[in-house]
Formats: sequence, structure tokens, C-alpha cells
Amino acid sequence: MSAYILRRLLLIIPTLIGVMIINFTLVQFVPGGPIEQIIAGMEGQGNVTSGFTGAGNDVARSGGGAGDERYIGSRGLPPEFIEQLEREFGFDKPPLERFLTMMWNYAQFDFGDSYFRSISVIDLVIEKMPVSISLGLWSTLIAYIVSIPLGIRKAVRDGTPFDTWTSGAIIVGYAIPGFLFAILLLVLFAGGSYWQVFPARGLTSEAEVWDQLSLPGKVLDYFHHIALPTIALTISSFATLTLLTKNSFLDELRKQYVMTARAKGLLERRVLYGHVFRNAMLIVIAGFPSVFIGAFFGGSLIIETVFSLDGLGRLFFEAAVARDYPVIFGTLFIFTLLGLVVGIISDLMYVWIDPRIDFETRET
Repeated sequence: MSAYILRRLLLIIPTLIGVMIINFTLVQFVPGGPIEQIIAGMEGQGNVTSGFTGAGNDVARSGGGAGDERYIGSRGLPPEFIEQLEREFGFDKPPLERFLTMMWNYAQFDFGDSYFRSISVIDLVIEKMPVSISLGLWSTLIAYIVSIPLGIRKAVRDGTPFDTWTSGAIIVGYAIPGFLFAILLLVLFAGGSYWQVFPARGLTSEAEVWDQLSLPGKVLDYFHHIALPTIALTISSFATLTLLTKNSFLDELRKQYVMTARAKGLLERRVLYGHVFRNAMLIVIAGFPSVFIGAFFGGSLIIETVFSLDGLGRLFFEAAVARDYPVIFGTLFIFTLLGLVVGIISDLMYVWIDPRIDFETRET
């Protein structure tokens, strides 16, 4: 097993490099870089990407009388100022040199500072992480707590009216977009038009209220704020986990060892939870790390926006709009690295749950 883990760890390096090369190359062809953003802001044009026409990073390949001007909107600005900006952002160097320098710094976990915020990328990620951890952790736990018992019951009562109407309900929930369900929850329970049961924004109450609360009060306040966004983020994950659990149990219930256990006179509950559960839950439980990471890093942008939560989803989106390259590439590197490590952890969980699995010999 140690040789397998070592191979997987070594594969992280070329995978990370490949992901970074692809994204760095794509960015070179995206119009409106950070220098264009600064120029547009100085001239009161707002976000340059909304009206930018051109190609290739910050350089505007336009002809005519402005052929000597490399940046759209830079007319009237002294060339020395543009050169200073290029040196500050590192654009006075060729792309290959910039990429190699970036990867060398990332190998030392030096992700630099944000272009437009006076804070390092690591500090920025740590600052936004509580929101994303809250959404990812609670939505994943709730999905598992509800889906596994429901899937087991559906497998035991396969083909009954209970199985039919629960399947219809979870499929309808899966079909409803998360942002639409989030808006519905706001309208119904956050004072939109009906009841003011839950707060409409934030992870906690305002600082002056939060500081006066006791520890139990702070816990209740936290769960009071996180309830609606967690429900909105979780609703679509019930269908996949429930049906996966049901189908896994059905496959196990049809196997010979289950018939043998029943023939020996074991109680159905003993057969189900003493024999079937461990084998059926292998694929469900072992996938927990990857499901959590998926909920942690993806799918929460719209939910964060609807409920005014400042998490990693909004951070990455705003960095992409502002062309804040250190934040874009730094968070991409961190997320990719964590995803690859979680993939290894998922494989180890397979072995932990079922020791018969051997990834080195590819045998079970």
C-alpha cells in the first residue's frame, strides 16, 4: 500500500503543473488584464471587461492612429507610468519566465499578495474560509444523515408506494435549481413577503450583537444564520446519495450471502445492518471526502450571493472579474492540491472500510 500511496503522491506534481499550464495559457488570451483595470478605474470607466474589445491579456492589438498604444484607454497617460505598472505586476517579463517564477514560488507555498487588496492570498483565503467550511460541512453532513437511512428504507421497500413517492419527491428537489430554492426560502422565511423566521444575510449577527451573546447564544445565532443557505445548498444532493445508497443495498440484498444469513434464521435487522451495511456503504462512505470538497469549493457562489455570505466562491468570482491573477492562480493551486490529496484519502477510506481491497495488485 505504501508504494501505491507514493505513486499517487508523485502524480500530484505533473497533475498540478498541467492544470496550472492550461489555466495560465488561457489567461494570456483573456482580454482586460489588471493594468487595463487600473487604467479604466483611473478614467472612471468602471470594470473594463464589460466593454473591452481586443485580444490577448493586457495588450490591445489595434491599428490606426493608436498603433503605438498597447493599452486601450491609456491615451494621455505618460509611458513611464505604464512601464512602472508593468514592472510592478511583472508584465515586463515574458510569459514563460512569469510562469516559472510563479510555480517556483508556489512550490514554496508563497502565493504572493492580491493586486487590488492589501493582503496576502493565504490570509485572504483564510479570511473567507469559515463561510465555505460552514456551507460545505453542514450541507454534506445533512445530505448523508438524511440520504443513507432514506436510501436503505427505499431498498427494503423497493417497489412500494413509499419508494415511488419518495423517488418523485427527491427527483423534483434535484430538478429545482439551488438559487431558485434559495430565493424561495428567502421569500417565505426571511421576511421577503411572509414570515421573518430566519435572518436574510450573514454568517452571524452584527458585531455589537454578537459580542454580547453568551457561548450557547453564539452557537444558536450561528445555526440560525446558516440554516437557510445550508438547506438551499443541500437540496439537490439528496437525490444522488439516496439513489446511490438504494441501488448499492439492492445489489447486496440479491447476493448469496444474504440468502444464507436469512436461511440461518438471523433477524432481518441483523442481516441488514450486520452484514449488508458494511458492503453496501463502501462506495457511499468512501466518497465522503470528495463530496465534501465538492460542496466546499464548488456550487456555493450563487448561494453565497443570495444570502450575502462572503466565502471562497465569491472570492474566486470577484478575482476573475477584476483579473486579480495572484488570487486566481493561488486559489486554483490550493484547491487543486487539496482535491488531489482528497482523492488519495478517498482511496485509503476504501481500504479502511474493506481491507480486502488492494490497490497495488488491483484485486479485491
